[in-house]
Amino acid sequence: MPEPQHRTAPRALDGVLVADFSRVLAGPLAAATLADLGAEVIKVERPGSGDDTRAWGPPFTADGTAAYFDAANRSKRGLALDLGDPGDAAAARELARRADVLIENFRPGSLAKYGLDPVATRAANPGLVHCTITGFGSGAGAALPGYDFVVQAVGGLMSVTGEPGGTPLKAGVALVDVLTAKDAVTGILAALRHRDRTGAGQAVEVNLLSSLLGALVNQVSGQLVTGRDPGPMGNRHPSIAPYETLACRGGLLAVAVGNDRQFRALAGALGAPELAEDIRFRRNQDRVQNRTDLVKALEDRLAADTPRGWTERLTAASVPCGPVNTVSEALELAGRLGLEPVVPVGEGRTPQVASPLRLSDTPVVQPTAPPRLDEDGTALRTWLSGPGDRPVPPRM
Repeated sequence: MPEPQHRTAPRALDGVLVADFSRVLAGPLAAATLADLGAEVIKVERPGSGDDTRAWGPPFTADGTAAYFDAANRSKRGLALDLGDPGDAAAARELARRADVLIENFRPGSLAKYGLDPVATRAANPGLVHCTITGFGSGAGAALPGYDFVVQAVGGLMSVTGEPGGTPLKAGVALVDVLTAKDAVTGILAALRHRDRTGAGQAVEVNLLSSLLGALVNQVSGQLVTGRDPGPMGNRHPSIAPYETLACRGGLLAVAVGNDRQFRALAGALGAPELAEDIRFRRNQDRVQNRTDLVKALEDRLAADTPRGWTERLTAASVPCGPVNTVSEALELAGRLGLEPVVPVGEGRTPQVASPLRLSDTPVVQPTAPPRLDEDGTALRTWLSGPGDRPVPPRM
């Protein structure tokens, strides 16, 4: 949790106004991250229904909003605008004219009829950083809808996830959306830095497929080196051993031995130092080649204790390891380590996961609850209809 701060404490993005026209996850999460850093974020939604994720449940919060929506919309102001209505479209263009950053994930070209495409917004506001998020880019893939699950499939992630010979599996979270959100934030911050030097904004574009391919790192690199497609290996690593889950008494232990020194420490802690001298296991490349024999030798010894018991003993020997936790157990671990992973956002509202960012001089913002649909609409519409030099009205 961010350390308690006085209201006057500086924030990294103080004075930055973000117009969040995005929906679902990648764009909203990017905007929420900018809010964590101190930006003022106005979330624009369709009247009546709002962001699709407001209905993506169960589970639902006490006020009937899906928990999914809450996950990516903390610390924003809520404004409902119907872009098909001339008056609302004019308000949207005025918001873009006043903003420092605009984030949207509309299908490429579809915003032009409202004057909200990157060319139009930057012509009206040369300092604007206009961030477009697509599924497959703005070229030949422009018409393809960008859904995380589909991109996990066509982008190769599912082909390397799961057990050998089993059904390809997606990650247990919309990982591509999350990765793309982080890429969007990186691009936006770089563009703002450029604007600090030159006064000029620019267009930033990220897409789900490219973000996924960039995140496949060693798997893509291996394919480019060998010409062979990697396949699923379950919890095993293609180039390191033991770097996988191993069976213990009553459960699994995740062991991440990254070098030969750590393997010697593991062998010693298991009471079998001879394993580190075995010609099959002496070097990492030997262990990878003889993984089946290695796993049997390790699991024969790990059967003597539970995952938590081995975690204590192996951690004391500086061997990276841990039990396979549930989400609640992971939150409990983070709390026990003093990371304060959950923060309150107001009476009767669902708490939020704390920002992972820690900045010494410009700390992240204590988050506020995600906005109800059009929660700040009256004040914001009045502001947008008035003189452009007035600041955003304070929250009520």
